[in-house]
Amino acid sequence: MTQQSSQQKTPHSVELPRFRAFYLHPKFWPTWLGIGFMYLLSWLPFRLQLALGRLIGRMFYRLFPKRVKVARRNLELCFPDMPAAEREQLIRENFKNTGIALLETGMAWWWPDWRMRRKLKVEGWEHIEAAEKEGKGVFLLLFHFLCLEVHARVFGLIRPSVGLYRPHNNPLMEYLQTRGRSRSNKYMLRKKDVRGMIAALDQGEVCGYLPDQDYGRNRAVYVPLFEVPDAATTTGTSLFANSANCITLISTCERLSGTQGYVLRILPTMADIPSGSEEEDARRVNLEVERAVKADPKMYMWMHRRFKTRPTDDLPSYYDSKKTSA
Repeated sequence: MTQQSSQQKTPHSVELPRFRAFYLHPKFWPTWLGIGFMYLLSWLPFRLQLALGRLIGRMFYRLFPKRVKVARRNLELCFPDMPAAEREQLIRENFKNTGIALLETGMAWWWPDWRMRRKLKVEGWEHIEAAEKEGKGVFLLLFHFLCLEVHARVFGLIRPSVGLYRPHNNPLMEYLQTRGRSRSNKYMLRKKDVRGMIAALDQGEVCGYLPDQDYGRNRAVYVPLFEVPDAATTTGTSLFANSANCITLISTCERLSGTQGYVLRILPTMADIPSGSEEEDARRVNLEVERAVKADPKMYMWMHRRFKTRPTDDLPSYYDSKKTSA
C-alpha cells in the first residue's frame, strides 16, 4: 500500500507537509547532506548496512561518553547483580546496534514494500484478527527498542495503523520525518491529541503507544521497574485503555541474526489492561517492559535517562546531574 493511499484524513490527523522552496535555504544544506547520505546508504545490500552500522556504533561509543555513562548507570540500576565485565560488553553491543538503528531509519523511510517484506516474519497476528472480529480497536503498546522505525513500517505493511508523534523543531526534518513515518500507515496524531487517539480506537483502528519512558511528573505514578522501586511511569495507558472501545496488546520487533531480517510479534498482555487502577496498570506495563527487555537487552534504548524524575525534588538524582546530559 502506498503512502498516499494509506493516508486517510480525519478531523484529528496530522496533514502531511508539502515541500516548500524554503527548504532549499542554505541553513538546511547540512540537513540535506546528512539525509542524502542516509538515502544513498539505504540502497546498499542489507549485509553491508549492518556492518557499516556496527562501525558507526563503535564511533558513537567513543564520541558520546555521556551517553555511555547514562547507559551504564541504567544497567547498574536495573541489573545490580550483573558482573561489570558483562555490563560493559552489553553497552558496547548496544551502541553497535544504535549505529545500525541509524541506517534502519533509512530502510524504514525509503525501502520499497517488496524489499521490506522479504525481510519480515510475523508471529501472533491472530490476536489482531480476534480484536477486529469483536469490532474493537487495538491499543498497541510498543517499547523503545532500537529498531522502532522499522517496527512501525513493517506493522503498517500488514495493517496500516495510527500513531502519536512529537513534531521536530527543524521544519525540514519535520517534513521528512512525517512523510517517512507515515509510509505504509494511515496517519499520525500529535502526542497530546487524546481525543484523536480515543476517536481512532473507537473507530476500530490499531493505535500505537509508547509508555516506557520518563515523561515527567504530569500524569505519572511511581512504580517498580526492574530493581528501581519508584520509576515515573505514565498513566496515559490507563487513560486510553479505559476511555476507548479497544483491546490492549503488546507488539515487539526483533532483528534476527545474520541477514534474516526482522520478526514482528503480537502478544497478549500477561494481565488485563485496564485493571481499574492507574497504579496497577503502570505496574503491569512495566512488567511487560521487563519481559521484552530481558528477551533482547542489547536492543533497548539504554542511553536515555529513564529514571530522571523522582517522586519529590528533595530526593537525590539517580544520575550525576553535573556530568550526565538530559
